[in-house]
Amino acid sequence: MSDATVFIIDDDQAVARSLRWLIESVRLKVETFTSAQGFLDQYDPARAGCLVLDVRMPGLSGLELQERLKAQHGYHPPIIFITGHGDVQMAVRAVQAGAFDFVEKPFNDQDLLDRIQRAIAHDAGQRDREEQRSQLKALFASLTPREREVLDLVVGGMSNKGIANALGLSAKTVEVHRAKVMEKLHARSLSDLVKMALQNQGG
Repeated sequence: MSDATVFIIDDDQAVARSLRWLIESVRLKVETFTSAQGFLDQYDPARAGCLVLDVRMPGLSGLELQERLKAQHGYHPPIIFITGHGDVQMAVRAVQAGAFDFVEKPFNDQDLLDRIQRAIAHDAGQRDREEQRSQLKALFASLTPREREVLDLVVGGMSNKGIANALGLSAKTVEVHRAKVMEKLHARSLSDLVKMALQNQGG
């Protein structure tokens, strides 16, 4: 989590400054923006961390920024909304739309820091899973069409003999294809192979 950055987006510069001091006090990297558009203009989805975002801002609101990130990038860093008392319903809607959390003003410093740490850990977990999915897809892409056919039938529970009959191959040829599939996917067992195939379908 050492490369994680907390992005503070708040049009009130005094609030942004005090948030920066608080978050930097626990040795986290911080970047501040005075508008949602300013953040969007520099946004890089590859950067890990979380957003601490005011619900109400002139121009692009916090909720609109959340919608833009979701529409343009799919996955984005977890968002923690900072909200005044009158905006709680709005913040609840934001969480229902995928925001990670919301904190009501005035907030407890330690509570906010705890929520930020949880958001950063969540982001790291999501990025790990995304990396695993990408690696898995690359492994599956290395299979030939025939190896994919054999794999699908193996996962379907068919024996080597059954696969040989279904595809008009010899049992020996099926064994060779199956061994090649295991090797390319780095699968140690049949159960590994089945799990990987299901994960790939899910991804």
